[in-house]
Amino acid sequence: MKGVLLVNLGSPDSPEPKDVKKYLGEFLMDERVIDVPLWARTLLVKGIILNTRPKASAAAYKKIWWDEGSPLIVLSERLQDKIQEQVDFPVALAMRYGSMTIKKGLQELVDKGVDEVFLIPLYPQFAMATTETILVLAEEIRQAHFPQLKIQDLKAFYNNTDYIEVLSNSIARHLEGKDYEHLLFSYHGVPERHIRKSDITKSHCKIDGSCCATPSPAHEFCYRHQCLEVTRLVGEKLNLKEGTFSTSFQSRLGFDPWLQPYTDRTIERLGKEGIKKMAIVTPAFVSDCLETLEEIAMEGEEIFHEMGGQDFTTVPCLNDDKAFVDLLSKWINEWATSTSIEA
Repeated sequence: MKGVLLVNLGSPDSPEPKDVKKYLGEFLMDERVIDVPLWARTLLVKGIILNTRPKASAAAYKKIWWDEGSPLIVLSERLQDKIQEQVDFPVALAMRYGSMTIKKGLQELVDKGVDEVFLIPLYPQFAMATTETILVLAEEIRQAHFPQLKIQDLKAFYNNTDYIEVLSNSIARHLEGKDYEHLLFSYHGVPERHIRKSDITKSHCKIDGSCCATPSPAHEFCYRHQCLEVTRLVGEKLNLKEGTFSTSFQSRLGFDPWLQPYTDRTIERLGKEGIKKMAIVTPAFVSDCLETLEEIAMEGEEIFHEMGGQDFTTVPCLNDDKAFVDLLSKWINEWATSTSIEA
């Protein structure tokens, strides 16, 4: 019997500091998130970050927490429910971090008689700290607890024609009637070394301004290329004029070089340059979360206003948008009949 497991990032169980600390501990101790030797990661995370950051992060979570719970969890559950209405076999939901574990998700499917799983990381682009960590953990859990399972995963769909159309239509709909001067595509940042580590050619990714535009097998696992490609494809689809849209990267941590330009500095620059009306979209996320609802919609708007900007419009993630639900359901049903999905 076939089944589907949707996997998103995760969330603390509550916006209280103790739950946020537990969540951050699991997240930041992941060797594919902070990819330094264990001793250094332990010193950094448990010795410094978890003694200073949970209180501030908890305050940020409280700003965006819904009555129903974590926005990311609630929106992911809505997505799960709507997909379940369109497919004839079980659809489970799990998170990479937090109490809704991948093991629990797989167990739920096994308990319903599933022996073939279509694993869907809810990330359009591939990255070490997102897709890869999900796939590696899922395989470890399969081998240890569910060796009878066959698991196939949905590949990165950043350049899928149908996905670009769904994303572009969503952006156009939410910006209809808005008189904005600049549209910023903000993606979650990663350290530059992650890009080089993911380079299967071991030589292509130089992050020099040209490598992402030069065809290479490395692009299959290059997060930077895939983000820039989403911006380019959506720009073409919406007939955006050159100079009226750009790409940036948010949420950097620590002192190592991360992908640039940085979102906060880009918003600041646009305001200083006299842009009065801007819009921002976050295509690295399919579900609104702390990074979109607080870091962008609140902190980003505050920066823009401080720099003289006036109108700051945030485009919601795809969340449980009907067209996105239809697309994922289509891919799932195609997998169920052909066991082959081409992104």
